[in-house]
Amino acid sequence: MKKTLSFLHHDIQETGPQYLEDLATAYWFSEVLFTSVEMEIFSLIEEKGASVDTRSRTLKVHPQGLKRFLQALSAMGLVTKQDKTYFNTQVASDYLVRGREHYQGDSILWRKFLHLSWKGISECLKKGRKADYAGHDSSWKRMNRIRKYISAMDSIAKIKSKEILGFFEGQPLKGEILDVGAGSGAIAAAFLEHFPLTKAVLLDLPDILDYTREILVDKSLDGRMRYCPGNVLEPWPVRKGTFDLVILSNIVHAYSEKELPHILMSASDCLRKKGIVVIHDFFLEHSPEKAALSDLNMFLNTFNGRIFSGKLVQDELCRLGLSCTDLIALKTDTAVLFASKDKRALGALHIEAVDLLSSRILAIGFRKVYRITTEDIHISDWTDLRCRFGCDRYGSPRCPPNSPTSQKTRDIVRDYKYALLLEGEPPTKVFQQRVLQAERETFKAGFYKAFSYWAGPCSLCKSCATNGVCTNTANARPSMEGAGIDVFETVRRAGATVRTLKNKDSFIKYFALILLG
Repeated sequence: MKKTLSFLHHDIQETGPQYLEDLATAYWFSEVLFTSVEMEIFSLIEEKGASVDTRSRTLKVHPQGLKRFLQALSAMGLVTKQDKTYFNTQVASDYLVRGREHYQGDSILWRKFLHLSWKGISECLKKGRKADYAGHDSSWKRMNRIRKYISAMDSIAKIKSKEILGFFEGQPLKGEILDVGAGSGAIAAAFLEHFPLTKAVLLDLPDILDYTREILVDKSLDGRMRYCPGNVLEPWPVRKGTFDLVILSNIVHAYSEKELPHILMSASDCLRKKGIVVIHDFFLEHSPEKAALSDLNMFLNTFNGRIFSGKLVQDELCRLGLSCTDLIALKTDTAVLFASKDKRALGALHIEAVDLLSSRILAIGFRKVYRITTEDIHISDWTDLRCRFGCDRYGSPRCPPNSPTSQKTRDIVRDYKYALLLEGEPPTKVFQQRVLQAERETFKAGFYKAFSYWAGPCSLCKSCATNGVCTNTANARPSMEGAGIDVFETVRRAGATVRTLKNKDSFIKYFALILLG
């Protein structure tokens, strides 16, 4: 069994009762994590490690109970045991010890705070909205809830800001930054620290900004940061056309589709001619399981928040006359979009062409896109035997013996370094049409040597030429197998999964290969 959380990494071809069992017990993992953070177990054992006897006295718990609890933490990869002493693993040491720069405990405990609302999901489904708006909370309770939320988001923002800053690598960014719905101000602060010629305006509700000031008091950014109380759904109390960068980080998901145009238009109005707006958020296209569940979390815990598709946001930005990048996935569960009044400003961003290309290809309708080197492509001399002895399309214009030989494919692949492996599903004709579209997008992205191999015999035409001469050479492509590519081994080398099927009604995966250059 894989040592990953199978409910996050399940294989649709392998899914069965075990997958359902793992879903049903997923809360076991989170409850253990919540309790360990609340008890500050990782902080207690960080310096020199700890034995069960020692820490059971410190924590005032039964030794046998703690022993079994630490055994669970060890199985989850958060602690390790040497003789009778437990130590933090690297991830626990970096992120679960209070006081560390990237401590995530506040974020984790915020998830526990939200747990109660998830228990009311059936009531929300009946009402079609959040069941309890906590409108009668005392001001103290409301402020306490805000502080918990801001602290949680601050933990996450400090991690995300490093990835976002990477897109501005090598740029002499200067001028004014507007951080909308700034929360803890972590994103803006990261930009100010990285770009000394910038200043920032933090726009958020007054009581939130009161806490923001407390958080940033030790940042030594005096004179470079201004706090601007305001409601993003009302006219923004800032000067139009004056900002070089407008940040919308984890803000648009808090609002409805009707409110989104106002937010994006206000951001656009604030930009200088060559200014850039960055939208960082969950999007339905990226990490779809997490995005869909985050959308449900918005349904349960906000007035009208929701997770948008990247395409919807892109379309709205374009409607406002802005140039916009494709959705760019971060290494985590969120993604970014960049937009500007001047397309050339986007060209200066440090964005890898393959990152943009992968996003475009996913939008065409593929399940996954894997970046591989051509060393991962396994070419064999046996694959055409499967065509010759077992396929009634053998001898067709684009099938063996009329497709590239294994040796020809080796010679071709030798001239490339990188490729994309695309995962999709039947019907065959639709899949192959999508592969052609992906190949065209690859060529337009600057990969002039782009060439594709797809799954199965060519199925574009209603009937294949009977005289052995293809009449659709512009669109016909060879199959991976017919050209000597061992699909199963190549897929496995890419980190994907595929298996032979036992039943005709089993789920079928299709794969295609695009050589890049």
